Amino acid sequence: MHTTAHSASVTVNGQPCVLPAAPAASATLLHVLRNDLALNGPKYGCGLGQCGACTVLVDGVAARACVIPAQGVAGREVTTLEGLPARCGNHHGLHPVQQAFIDAQAAQCGYCLNGMVMMAVALLERNPDPDEAAIRRELSANLCRCGTHVEIIRAVQRAAVLMREAGA
Repeated sequence: MHTTAHSASVTVNGQPCVLPAAPAASATLLHVLRNDLALNGPKYGCGLGQCGACTVLVDGVAARACVIPAQGVAGREVTTLEGLPARCGNHHGLHPVQQAFIDAQAAQCGYCLNGMVMMAVALLERNPDPDEAAIRRELSANLCRCGTHVEIIRAVQRAAVLMREAGA
């Protein structure tokens, strides 16, 4: 990918993008995704990388977009909530994890939803059949304000089944 001192390229949801040049060079990945690319899946929560609301996948690994300098992802692949369906080959519907969260009615206020979904995708791509303890460990650093933890765990278990059935 082409990179200069003033701008850098990144792939976001399968599409090449040029990161903004100075003075926005100090912007976080979250700000670029939301403000420059109009991708509103990742949420601004704590701004400290502690709540998980801003979670995205960087080269397939869950990462907190609010603490990553946008220039730090130059030449890498970033996936947001909006890019999940294409990640599993479903360009017009939902990723199995998104569908499972709907099926399990795992959303209430929506604050944690992006982070929980993105963490679940990262987990299931590494471990297609996690037990409940593994799911709890993976999601333990994501804050849920309204307490839908039981439904979220059920959603991840359901997503594992859907992904295995789909061969995703």
